[in-house]
Amino acid sequence: MLKGIVPPVITPLGDKKNLDIEGLERLIEHILSGGVHGLFILGTTGEGPSLSYKIRNEVIEQVCSQVDSKVPVLVGITDTSFTESVRLSKKAAEVGADAVVAAPPYYFSMNQAELIGYYESLADESPLPLFLYNMPSHTKIHFEPETVKNLAEHSNIIGFKDSSGDLLYFQNVVRLLQDNPEFSLFVGPEEMLMQTMLTGGHGGVNGGANMFPNLYVAMYEAVLEKNFDRMTSFQKKILQISSNLYTVGNSPAKYLQGVKCALSLMGICSDNLALPYNSFKEQEREKIRHALNRFNVEEVLT
Repeated sequence: MLKGIVPPVITPLGDKKNLDIEGLERLIEHILSGGVHGLFILGTTGEGPSLSYKIRNEVIEQVCSQVDSKVPVLVGITDTSFTESVRLSKKAAEVGADAVVAAPPYYFSMNQAELIGYYESLADESPLPLFLYNMPSHTKIHFEPETVKNLAEHSNIIGFKDSSGDLLYFQNVVRLLQDNPEFSLFVGPEEMLMQTMLTGGHGGVNGGANMFPNLYVAMYEAVLEKNFDRMTSFQKKILQISSNLYTVGNSPAKYLQGVKCALSLMGICSDNLALPYNSFKEQEREKIRHALNRFNVEEVLT
């Protein structure tokens, strides 16, 4: 059973069509140095659905080779094509990944019965265990709690990542899965990490852990220890990161622009984004630079 902090790794791009391999290597080493419990590649933060299959395959190969089983690697296989999702799952299995993660296909909608049928078929054909991924803002499809409970009974479906941002919804899922304690329940929005863990969640897939993995690992450990003083301190810092780095500009991609810009300013990797999005111009970069200069993450970790 997977628990802990599993960062949704960004995909460093040298340009719009090519992977920044050296940047990816530095990024993986940086994240692993923070003591994370796994890596999630090619998710939303990793721009998976926007990348060519060539780049997706390169990312899977590079990360699995570099990690070399130090921590579990989860691979995003979300696609509008069922066949391509299965192909990506087979590629992930070939190079040593540990599990795959799939949001619903994001063009045609479906009802809950169709959603169940889709994931049962995907789990049947995937050579790796499968995580469900609830991302209704991007897919227009929402997993009802009963649907999650139903799918959790499949032997090859082992977990659920919720990025709805709805704490009450997450608590309902936790309640329905209380008789299935080996089923992993993760939350995406880092602002909710503390609350969801206190109510039965198992960890976070948090974008800020690309930059400050040790902070999110420390929050996870503080919740396990029920150290409310440390939790409160870490929560303030996490909210500071969210409110300063993810709110610059007016693009729907400003969260991702902010994360990539920060990593670029930290000297870790490039800040190029896949089309249709672009990296920040100097005015926005200066705002991110100013915010980074005011952060003192190490101060709250001591």
